[in-house]
Amino acid sequence: MNQSFARTFGMRTILVLVFAFLYIPIAVLVALSFNQGGLPTVWSGFSLKWYASLAGNAAILSAALNTLIVALVSTAIATLLGTLLAIGVEMRRQYGRGLEALIFAPMIIPDIVLAIALLSFFSLLDFTLGLHTIILAHVVFNLAFVCSVVRARLKSFDWSIVEASADLGASALTTFRRVTLPVILPAVVAGALLAFTLSVDEFIIAFFTAGAGRASTTLPMQIYSMIRFGITPEINALATIVMAVSITALTLSQRLNRGVIGQ
Repeated sequence: MNQSFARTFGMRTILVLVFAFLYIPIAVLVALSFNQGGLPTVWSGFSLKWYASLAGNAAILSAALNTLIVALVSTAIATLLGTLLAIGVEMRRQYGRGLEALIFAPMIIPDIVLAIALLSFFSLLDFTLGLHTIILAHVVFNLAFVCSVVRARLKSFDWSIVEASADLGASALTTFRRVTLPVILPAVVAGALLAFTLSVDEFIIAFFTAGAGRASTTLPMQIYSMIRFGITPEINALATIVMAVSITALTLSQRLNRGVIGQ
């Protein structure tokens, strides 16, 4: 009994220490975003003025709009292509693990390597860098994540209903719209939310493929340019908002994905 209690207590202590190490800095950042004073590390009273300051900052609002455009467009394209790719891979399993390794390579390759490769590719094609190249780069990055989430649902998909639909005279498009899509829709939404979260947070690939000028500056890039001159409560407030959006989308994605796997 004593050994069991000691083992349980030890594991719980380690777990508490790990979570404290991970989340206490985040909690401090959130708390200091409500700090009234201008010093980012000294508490001087509760205030929402730094959030109000963000609302009047044209550079931050422009970067936030760029991030929203990139995230929404790249998520839509990556979700469509990733869903179709997942269905195609599951229907053609004879290609083996080589195809899977090729599809999921962007998930494994370090971001800096992928960013340099995409920049070289755009330069080779003589593309003018801007929001459109960031969108294309994020599609490449997010495609594998959407595909993996949708494939998790397709692992338990009953393909006989697709064959039954075809036997009854339905076209491939009708079968997909009325049979396949309703079944895998929670996984598609979960993959889209995950892609949106990754796109909002992504910095390295966007930094390399954005080009010069504020017209293609995303929110993570704006935060990086601000933090080079020192941390302010305004940056804490901005980081808190970005984190809240990311956590919300990721939580929804995980709940949908959990339901998909349980089916």
